[in-house]
Amino acid sequence: MGYDRSTLSALTRFFSSAVFREMAKKGRSPLFGRLINQTDLSQKCGRHAKVADAFDMAFSILKKSGHRDEYVYRVALAHKVLMGKHSLKTASMLNEFRAGSSRADIVILNGTATVYEIKSERDSLARLANQVRNYQRVFASVNVIASEGHVKGVLDVVPDDVGVMCLTSRYRISTIRDAIDDPERVCPSAIFESLRAAEAESVLKALGVAIPSVPNTRRHAMLREFFLQQDPAGVHAQMVRTLKRTRSLSLLSDLIDQLPRSLHAAALSIPLRRAEHDRLAAAVGTRLDAAMAWA
Repeated sequence: MGYDRSTLSALTRFFSSAVFREMAKKGRSPLFGRLINQTDLSQKCGRHAKVADAFDMAFSILKKSGHRDEYVYRVALAHKVLMGKHSLKTASMLNEFRAGSSRADIVILNGTATVYEIKSERDSLARLANQVRNYQRVFASVNVIASEGHVKGVLDVVPDDVGVMCLTSRYRISTIRDAIDDPERVCPSAIFESLRAAEAESVLKALGVAIPSVPNTRRHAMLREFFLQQDPAGVHAQMVRTLKRTRSLSLLSDLIDQLPRSLHAAALSIPLRRAEHDRLAAAVGTRLDAAMAWA
C-alpha cells in the first residue's frame, strides 16, 4: 500500500521528541492523539492494541525502502550495532555530538570512538565532505551509513579510510568498506572544543597534567593550550574513557526493557529525568482507544 506525503509526515512525527517528552512529562501526549487520528493505525492495530503497538506499526511502515528518514537509521544502529555488538553496560551512544562546525549523528564509545554519519533517502550529500573532515579530527573511526541510492555518491566523496555502510531494502546493515581506526589522526584541540569543561579537565588529569588555578576568563585558553601539548592517541583514549563515564547509558536499561523496540533509539537520545521513566512506560502501555482521546 502506498502512503501520501501527509500520512508519511504524520507517521514520522510519532517519533519526534515532542511526542516522547509529552508522554514522559504528563503520562499522555495530545500530539500523539492528534496524529493517531490522522492515520489508519488504529484500524491496522486492532481493538485491543496499546500505544506501543501503534509505535511499532508506524515504524514498520517507515522502515520500508523509500519511506525512511533519519530516525529509521538511528533505530537500526541502536539495535544492530550498540545493542547487537555491545551492551548499554559496556558502551555508550552519543547523539548530535559537536565536532568542529558539524554535529555527529551517532557516536558509539566502546574501546574507541566510532562516528556514524547518516545519509538517508531524504538527505543530500552536499555537506558530507566537510562533515567527514570535522569527524576525522575528533574520532578515530569514521563511518557513513547511507541508503542504497547514495552509496556510489558516498564512495566518490569520502577518503579511503572512511567506512561506508548501507541500510539495505531488507533493513539490514551491509558493510561496503570497513573504516580504519586511527587515533593518531585526531586533533587534540578539536577534541577539546567538543568536550564540556569538566570533561576536558578530567582528560587532562588522567594524562597527568596538573591544572593550575586561574581566573575563569583565562581557563578556556589555558586548557586548550594543554590539549595542544598532548599526544593525539592519548587524548583520544582518555576522551573515550571520560565520555563513557560522564554520558553512560547503563541507567536506561530498565526503561528500554519497558518500551517497544521502535522507541529504543528515542530513549537513548532524548534526555529524561529518572522520575519520568515510569510515566513514559505507563503511557506506551495505555490502550490505543483511550489514547485517541488524548487529543
